[in-house]
Amino acid sequence: MFIDEVVVEVYGGRGGHGMTSFRREKYVEYGGPSGGNGGNGGNVIFVGDEGKLTLVDFRYQRHIKAQNGENGKSKGMHGANASSTYIKVPLGTIVYDTETGRKIGEITYNKQELIVAKGGRGGRGNMAFATNKNPAPRVSENGDKGETLKIKIDLKVLADVGLLGFPSVGKSTIISVVSNARPKIADYPFTTLAPNLGMVNYKNKDFVLADLPGLIENAADGLGLGIKFLKHIERCRIFLHVIDLTNEDPYLSFEIINNELKKYNEELLKRKQIVVLNKSDAVDQEKINDTLKKFSNYDTLLISAYTKEGINELLDRVIYELENIPPLIVDEDKTHEVYELETKDNDVDIYRENGMFYVIGSQVELFFNRTNFGEEESIKRFARQLRTLGVEDKLRQLGAKTGDTINVYGYEFDYLGD
Repeated sequence: MFIDEVVVEVYGGRGGHGMTSFRREKYVEYGGPSGGNGGNGGNVIFVGDEGKLTLVDFRYQRHIKAQNGENGKSKGMHGANASSTYIKVPLGTIVYDTETGRKIGEITYNKQELIVAKGGRGGRGNMAFATNKNPAPRVSENGDKGETLKIKIDLKVLADVGLLGFPSVGKSTIISVVSNARPKIADYPFTTLAPNLGMVNYKNKDFVLADLPGLIENAADGLGLGIKFLKHIERCRIFLHVIDLTNEDPYLSFEIINNELKKYNEELLKRKQIVVLNKSDAVDQEKINDTLKKFSNYDTLLISAYTKEGINELLDRVIYELENIPPLIVDEDKTHEVYELETKDNDVDIYRENGMFYVIGSQVELFFNRTNFGEEESIKRFARQLRTLGVEDKLRQLGAKTGDTINVYGYEFDYLGD
């Protein structure tokens, strides 16, 4: 089954919680804090695999979760970092954030790695908070939550050479003759409903040839296989435009398909395009001569995939062109930036509803998730962090009075005014 588009949810692992503990050993003169840090959560990482051709594995894997980091331990032992979760995907896989439409990244070569969802940072244990002024802190942090995203995974077939043409012009026969691919071949339209990739080895040269679903008029507007076909030709360096010589007007079909390419993306018409006149064994010389005259301004080759006539000449031409045409430059977006506290938005939003003040904001949420509310010092630290973000001043400006209830992501406390 060929699947080239799917939506899944990915969850980076949460960081392990830091620990609050103290050393109390018989022969240790000074005790002090001994709580270790939590380990980092695992990432969800896509890895390019040249052996995969479809996204079918995601059909039954719509939720991908990485492991959580291990909690910190006593005696200064830190929790272990979680292992990342690696998912193999075909080359040509593009990942988008469905909520924002942002392109997260793209897999273009074998074993390339793309971090799709980052794991959370491990929380600090009380050892990390020890200072000269406070040598025995009773405070530790919870680990950060990992990224949670709903992503769209889109596959655009990566091939050196793509076969263009109407249905039943002989594309599948050509790829079966020159490569190791074995596509379905029949004499009715739309035999090929999904791209077939074949590896061609000729004169010690290798290239990937794609037999793409047949194109029809108005495909750019969604008719027939429409965009499902057109999006797969964008990564081909060379087009072999296969024409059926037995058609009444071979040149008309050539014009129709090029018009569809133009409607979809004009840049495609700038790619190298070789016209391959197929089924030469099934027409007379007069038909061949008339057709060659119509294509006199194009790079044209005459072949018969059935009898294999002209196949070597075609492969020679393809090898020559590939050696002289540079690889396509793909805009390789870097994976989203590593999460850093200082780069986050410090804006705080406070609103009142049903007599209660609600405080939200990216930094507020981060501090909230890191706070261990089972420790009094941690709660005091959280209050100081809110104060540094200007929460107290904004509450005062909005008319908050002593005794009013403040809600921070479900945690409620009373406001103590001046």
